[in-house]
Amino acid sequence: DCQVLLNQMKEITGIQDSAFLLAALKAADGDLMEAVTFLTEDPAPEPVQSPAAAEPSTWEGSTVGKQLAQGELHLCSPLQLHVTVFISCDRPQDTHSAENKNRSKRKRCEVWGENPKQNDWRRAGDWPVGMKNIGNTCWFSAVIQSLFQLPEFRRLVLGYSLPQNVLESCRSHTGKRNIAFMQELQCLFALMLGTWRKFVDPSAALELLRDVFRSTEQPQQDVSEFTHKLLDWLEDAFQLTVNVTNPGDKSKNPMVQLFYGTFLTEGVHEGNTFSKIETFGQYPLQVNGYQNLNECLEGAMVEGEMDEATASQSVKYGQERWFTKLPPVLTFELSRFEFNQSLGQPEKIHTKLEFPQTIYMDRYLYCNKDLIQMKREEMKRLKEKMVTLQQKLERYMEYGSGPARFPLPDMLQYVLEFIATKPAVTVSSAQSSQTTLLHSQAKPHVLDVLSQPNGIQERSDTETEDEAFFVANPLLQQNSSMELQPPVSPAELSERPAPHVVSEEELNLVQTCLQRWRNEIEQDVQDLKQSIARINLSIKQMYCDPLLQQVPYRLHAVLVHEGQANAGHYWAFIYDQPRKRWLKYNDILVTESSWEELERESFGGLRNASAYCLMYISDQVSCAGADEDEGPEAGQFQKEVEALSPELKHYIQEDNWRLEQEAEEWDEEQSCKIPQMEPSPTSELQDLSSESGPEQSSVCEQSVRSLSSEHARIAKEQTAKAIANTADAYEKNGVEAALCEAFHEEYSRLYLLSKETPTPQNDARLQHVLIYFLQNNAPQQVVERTLLEQFADKNLSYDERSISIMKVARAKLSEIGPDDVDMEEYKKWHEDYSLFRKVSVYLLTGLELYQNRKYQESLTYLVYAYQSNTKLLLKGTNRGVSESLIALYRRKCLLKLNEVAASLFVSCEEAHVSEGVSILNELIIPCMHLMNNFEISKEDLDAIEVMRNRWCSYLGREDMD
Repeated sequence: DCQVLLNQMKEITGIQDSAFLLAALKAADGDLMEAVTFLTEDPAPEPVQSPAAAEPSTWEGSTVGKQLAQGELHLCSPLQLHVTVFISCDRPQDTHSAENKNRSKRKRCEVWGENPKQNDWRRAGDWPVGMKNIGNTCWFSAVIQSLFQLPEFRRLVLGYSLPQNVLESCRSHTGKRNIAFMQELQCLFALMLGTWRKFVDPSAALELLRDVFRSTEQPQQDVSEFTHKLLDWLEDAFQLTVNVTNPGDKSKNPMVQLFYGTFLTEGVHEGNTFSKIETFGQYPLQVNGYQNLNECLEGAMVEGEMDEATASQSVKYGQERWFTKLPPVLTFELSRFEFNQSLGQPEKIHTKLEFPQTIYMDRYLYCNKDLIQMKREEMKRLKEKMVTLQQKLERYMEYGSGPARFPLPDMLQYVLEFIATKPAVTVSSAQSSQTTLLHSQAKPHVLDVLSQPNGIQERSDTETEDEAFFVANPLLQQNSSMELQPPVSPAELSERPAPHVVSEEELNLVQTCLQRWRNEIEQDVQDLKQSIARINLSIKQMYCDPLLQQVPYRLHAVLVHEGQANAGHYWAFIYDQPRKRWLKYNDILVTESSWEELERESFGGLRNASAYCLMYISDQVSCAGADEDEGPEAGQFQKEVEALSPELKHYIQEDNWRLEQEAEEWDEEQSCKIPQMEPSPTSELQDLSSESGPEQSSVCEQSVRSLSSEHARIAKEQTAKAIANTADAYEKNGVEAALCEAFHEEYSRLYLLSKETPTPQNDARLQHVLIYFLQNNAPQQVVERTLLEQFADKNLSYDERSISIMKVARAKLSEIGPDDVDMEEYKKWHEDYSLFRKVSVYLLTGLELYQNRKYQESLTYLVYAYQSNTKLLLKGTNRGVSESLIALYRRKCLLKLNEVAASLFVSCEEAHVSEGVSILNELIIPCMHLMNNFEISKEDLDAIEVMRNRWCSYLGREDMD
């Protein structure tokens, strides 16, 4: 998907104008995060081209840059876009360098999703798989990945099954939808467990969800809203299994046991006490006004005035909440939205909120109520005492009655310096330097304030303005590390304020008093600071009691949102227990991460990114997961795959086979891109002469392959029409009757088409695989299984009837065993049909190139078509296309190319002569060798003689070098 980058920018910013987004990206020199900052900072200015970006760059010379300048945008290849952006991005950045170092940037692999290299489609060993974003679906990926990485949840989903009688008795639309979603989630989880792909496609499950979440006003879903709905659906689906043995008993529901807890609310309202127990799945927390998660929880648990006099009529409102039962998976929903009344729209709260890797829930449990209430009273008392002490300290550190206030110890020190200052005299250089140093370290302007009634010393020139500025800005005076002015010269030093007359007795008395007072005050300040520090420590350690650390919960996942209230992008940080590290799940990408990166992107306060949802798991669940995953994770995954139902194992196998086919087709597509890639014709034709077609290496490497699913996808529209025609049978007689009718009608239609004789203008075999099979008398078991797979294809439209028919077809497929169909023979028939289609593509491409007089490229395609077609015709006359047709145009093309090479040769220009000889050696002679076999036709033999005579006629010519 070449628009992965644009989609992420659209999600983050809410802007849908692709050209505008590209302009922002250009202004940011290809830096995604810089571009997002341009668009989302308040205010969000329209991107302006920076001086660096205005210079000629690789971006501007690229296709995208030219299209942008012309006001139009056409999709380009992912490779082109990748090279274009990151050549610009690699240029040195002079501006904002410090900011860019501190900003958390996405790695290139995080920006560019699906790489055009097919090796990058493949999963690396047992590495977790990503999830494809199919349009504003990052919220789905973040939630599902977090849940999938919970071993217990994964086990429940993959092991879900319903008795047949329950499935048949479920008539409600909601029940059917929940069962269908559960089955799709099973398939998705199975692929995430056993796929060979680097990422999976969640389209099927999302189709069911979008009917519920569909909204024209809200194109992107909120994580908490989706999680609520998801848990509701899963709870209902599992309740169907519970009802078999315990009708109506929700306490036996695995989803309730895993995600739901209870809390008790006690309080007073209008003077009346009340108490009630409630159930919760996700616990909501208000972020605004709090610095960390425990403060948030404390604020949510205690509201209003709650103390020993709760029942007093003077208390109008107040309540406390206590958890009475905590679920194994504890989810906190962080509310980061507030409604802006003036703008009439919601705004995101970007304030920082810290949360720990391990949180102890003892302090919120009802069983610890008495102890916690005592500690809360103690906490309240300590905080009140701290406020008192801080007020006392403030009186010392901001002393004075006017607008300018200063630390009292410093003021006494300044008075000491003043009284010790001598009247103006001529000073030596040594004294000057010493006094200058003292002046630079002291704060003379405070002294000026004290020595002048009006607060500003009357001085001349610019010094008077400087004095007034610093007096009016006391914060500048308090910063002792800031040099207020350059060191004064001896001449200026002589003008400093000093007592006119001070006797020795007065000097000693004042110095003694001021020094004693200063020492007393400094001791008072030190005592106050120590007392405040002790109280702070007591507050921090208030809940560090070992008795309150018996219920630890470890952070499992953090769901992060970047953007504004109405739009943005989600990703997840999930702790990988076997690897003992944090991983970042960002759509199709799964990369190693760290706690430091998680802090930067999740705490908030720095950028537009912050955590929206925190998922903690109990210590028992964490330890169980660690025990379960001991040893190599690949072995553990393999054990889970082996424990799956046969249907799910077959589903994984089918998808992996489909991946191999996609990889093979991609390889062949690349090998056929001769005009663009210009491979060596010699090597290609020499490979063919040794009977190795373009697909042979891939075929040899893959021991198992299924093309049937790919052929089902090709016939998807025809299959969908067959299902659409069964509406009456479906309504009257049910799913199986509808499938049976669609099966027979489609078979009859294809059988009639198979009786038509193929012509170059109309070959029905290209329309459907079964026409090819029927014309070549394929075994009936192969034909029937292939047709059944058409109706089991997961790519069909997901209305209720299609889903039902698809499920029944899949169930019937799973019942077909090795004794019923020879799978090796089945695979070979589909490989032959795949090769037949490729021969047709090679032939048509070769003919088009021939018409356009691109004889070198055309010959390569035609040779491939002839050689591959020969293999098919060895098995039957209807297995391939007309051999004489391919031979005719191969011969024509070869003669044309020979004329071109000969013309170049006789031109006597060195460059042309070399080119002509190269064509002769690398294309014409290898092709003649391929043609010259025991079954060569008279026409081909005559053509070879014509070409040979043409070149032999040049021997002995005196007019040629």
